[in-house]
Amino acid sequence: MRKSWTKCAAIRALKTVAQTAVALIGTSTIFSEVDWPTVGLTALFAGVLSVLTSIAGLPECTTQTESQ
Repeated sequence: MRKSWTKCAAIRALKTVAQTAVALIGTSTIFSEVDWPTVGLTALFAGVLSVLTSIAGLPECTTQTESQ
């Protein structure tokens, strides 16, 4: 089954946003020291970059042929 490019790009972008946020939160020694605006903006920017990178191609959207 072939997934739509939009769905694949959105899933990839959401994963990138989550990974970026976790990485930035993990750099703080204490949870109360997390700079939330920086985390949010950086994660959002990473999501935008992920979508732009997806324009080059999404391997998870390609169909696989079955050999019979």
